[in-house]
Order: sequence, then structure tokens, then C-alpha cells
Amino acid sequence: MKFSFELKEIIVRALNEDVHNADITTEAIFDTYQEGKAKLIAKDGGVIAGLEVFQETFLLVDRTLRISFYKKDGDLIRKGEIVAEIIGNIASILIAERTALNFLQRMSGIATATNIFVDKVKHTKAKILDTRKTVPGLRLLDKMAVYIGGGQNHRIGLYDMFLIKDNHIAGAGSITKAVKKVKEYKKKNNLNCLIEVETKNFEEINEALQCGIDIIMLDNFSVNDTKKAVNIINNKCKIEASGGININTLVEVAETGVDYISVGALTHSVRALDLSLLIDYAK
Repeated sequence: MKFSFELKEIIVRALNEDVHNADITTEAIFDTYQEGKAKLIAKDGGVIAGLEVFQETFLLVDRTLRISFYKKDGDLIRKGEIVAEIIGNIASILIAERTALNFLQRMSGIATATNIFVDKVKHTKAKILDTRKTVPGLRLLDKMAVYIGGGQNHRIGLYDMFLIKDNHIAGAGSITKAVKKVKEYKKKNNLNCLIEVETKNFEEINEALQCGIDIIMLDNFSVNDTKKAVNIINNKCKIEASGGININTLVEVAETGVDYISVGALTHSVRALDLSLLIDYAK
């Protein structure tokens, strides 16, 4: 992974939030250089994600730290496994510890949840998508974690895909009027972005099909209505199922023949994976 300016800014901002101008406890105890070794240990099983972010957090504090990994992003880990070791200035390790773990635990939790969803529908053509329901300021990391877990990223933000939702439709007057405006804007600005329309009933599906778009979103459709919608659309465009889909309803929805299933819970309410950094020795 090449670290973008945006990613480094996220890490720096998080470190500044935690350290501010000093780690007073560490400064009080370690007033001179003291070498130490720390082990990153899995206290949960799951999919590890964010190891490079974890590493960069420590290196932004101290470039002399030596970090060895025994796993890579996307690997399954078991409870009790040693994932990584860090050797160097013990004060630097302690300063970066919590910020690095916060990133790694959240990203691994997202990747683990995504992997469970992906595995459940692997017998279908449905792909698991994330949403924009991410922690403000951490979207890049949240979406990286979904990808590492085997999911696909929907639009990153408001700038890389046209998604005409119910409020756009209400404001424009109809799906037809909204799509017409979007196509004019797309042509004028020479954009190569997909156009997706959110629909709430069969009437809206038929109107969207007449407009010639790339993806139709079925918002909060029942399983039976989703099956009917798949037959109506009949491969004229891609289909995304969305709205309240959870691990218990996932397979039924996937087996209707939709192309995508978007799941906000992957990022908006995920449980972090339990990981711990323990000092092994200090010289």
C-alpha cells in the first residue's frame, strides 16, 4: 500500500488527539532511552486488517522502531496467536500503542464482519457492498477494511458515482426528470460515472428502466417483491438490494438473483476485534 497524504493525515490527526503535547505518564517513567519488545496478540479470532496502518502509526512516532509481522492483511487469525512484534524505544511503543490498536481493532472488526457476509452468499452471484455510513473522518480506513474482508466498495463519496435517491426524486419532480438532469450534467462535465436510481415500488422500477441507467436500487423490498423486481428488470441493468438486510435475511435476498447487497451495519455498528499489545521485555 502506498500511503496517500489523506491517510497520513488521518493517522497524524489521531496521534495528535491522543498525545497532544506529551505522554506525561511515559515521560515520567522513562526519562532516558530504554529498549523494549512488544507483542501484538489476538484475543479474538477473525480477519486481520489494517496492519500497514498499524505499522505507519508507530513509524510516524519513531522511524527507528523495528516491526515484524507474522500475518498479512486479510489473513484469518486465531485467539492467542502472535500477529506482530515491535522492538525499539519503549517510550515510542507506548506513545503509539493505543492509536495503532484503535485503527487495527476497528478495521479488523469490519473485515471480519464483511468476511462472514461474503461467505454466506458465495454460492450466489451477489456481491456485498459497503455504504457511506462510516465514522466521519475514517471513511478511507472503513472502506479499506471492507475490501480486505472480501467485500466491494460502493461509491466512496458524493463525487464518484451518481446515486439518485428519494429526496433527489422529490426535488426534481420525478425519476425521469432527475435522470435527465444527471445525464446532461454527466455529458457537460465529461464524467465517466455510473448512474444508480433508488426505487421503492414497481412503478418506480418501470420508470427507471425507461431512463436507461446502470443500477437500480431496491430500497426495503420484501424477499418476494425482490424476486418480482429481478424478473421485471430481467438483466436490463444491475440490481442492488438495500435497507435493513442483516445476517439472518441475507441468504434469502442473495438467492433472488440480485447483483449487489449493500449492508450499512458493516461499518456503522461493527464490533471491534479484540487485540492486545503486551510488553515482552524492557532493557
